[in-house]
Amino acid sequence: MKKVTVVAVALLAALFASNAFAQKFDGLAKTPQLGWNSWNKFGCNVSEQMIRETADAMVSTGMKDAGYQYVNIDDCWHGERDARGFITANKERFPSGMKALADYVHSKGLKLGLYSDAGAKTCGGRPGSRGHEYQDALTYAEWGIDYLKYDWCETKGLNAEGSYTTMRDALRAAGRPVLFSLCEWGDNKPWNWAKDVGHSWRTTGDITLCFDCIENHGTWKSWGVTYILDKQEGLRQYAGPDHWNDMDTLEVGNGMSENEDRAHFTIWAMMNSPLIAGNDLRNMSKETTAILTNKSVIALDQDPLGVQAFRYSANDGVEYWFKPLAEGDWALMILNRNKTPRAVNLDWKTVSLKDDVSGMVAAPGVTRFELREVWSGRFASNTTLPLVRTVPGHDVLVVRLSRKPRVR
Repeated sequence: MKKVTVVAVALLAALFASNAFAQKFDGLAKTPQLGWNSWNKFGCNVSEQMIRETADAMVSTGMKDAGYQYVNIDDCWHGERDARGFITANKERFPSGMKALADYVHSKGLKLGLYSDAGAKTCGGRPGSRGHEYQDALTYAEWGIDYLKYDWCETKGLNAEGSYTTMRDALRAAGRPVLFSLCEWGDNKPWNWAKDVGHSWRTTGDITLCFDCIENHGTWKSWGVTYILDKQEGLRQYAGPDHWNDMDTLEVGNGMSENEDRAHFTIWAMMNSPLIAGNDLRNMSKETTAILTNKSVIALDQDPLGVQAFRYSANDGVEYWFKPLAEGDWALMILNRNKTPRAVNLDWKTVSLKDDVSGMVAAPGVTRFELREVWSGRFASNTTLPLVRTVPGHDVLVVRLSRKPRVR
């Protein structure tokens, strides 16, 4: 009996030891990931040619230089599973195969991402990964995939934490570092358990193409920009380097006004959401390109401190959001939710900042900060003078507060 017990304990010890190595690949998202995803603009209409052209455009438009690196194919790239259960790519849409496509994307200095689902089928009705997690992870590794967006359709009877942990372990076992993006819509509160499972997790249902609306699909809803922002209440303490609250793919360039696109992009950056473009990179207006490649705004998202903004005050549809930054800087976003312009007059002597997440405190009216308008790059005086501006409807004013003098 004693011998059996010793053997059992030894086996359990070995099992726990092996599980200790089952973890996500650390360090792939020290700052939120930057890239592009096919779904918002193209839906199921994905192809090898389009992905190659998008990778080319990411380079030629300056997006790569601005920090974007992932080219992600969403749903509907799938073919059938072979006789052994391994997934294949659709041969008509991807005639050269995923390995060749990954090689092409890598040749541009970029990375390729794919989509799958924890259920038996994806949201678009293609083969999901349920029961094939380790096979799929091995396949992705052989193809050279760098990013996996993992959805939550057709998952009746499954436990979210368990399902996502299984795929995490499968990716780890396959050996190729893959950024793991959980797309569970926030239904099972992933911020409570996903820090060690994935690099980001969706906090809401899908975004829809509007600034301030809800689209009701009957059994589920999709959300406009401001509604997604409101749903981040209480979540900022869960995010940080290598584990981010994901507010979904961007709709910049898909049909909102320039003001709304600028506000949308700023909100995502201030909240440290992954910045994943969702438009047609091959046919962007100069205004869309300027928004998506503004390095000063992107720097707010990529700030190494990794702390989301918090809402400081709100009145008559005008909101003041402050974001702690590295080296003692702060960013201020004044968001005008109204359709018409609003005048703002901020006396810095009335502002007292204390952030429990970062531990940073500031009294801009006492300690002088220099101000720079983030979108234009222009200097905007300092905190010894009131900040007086007019913010257009559905737009933002963003300033960076710096203690250290900046080169003008």
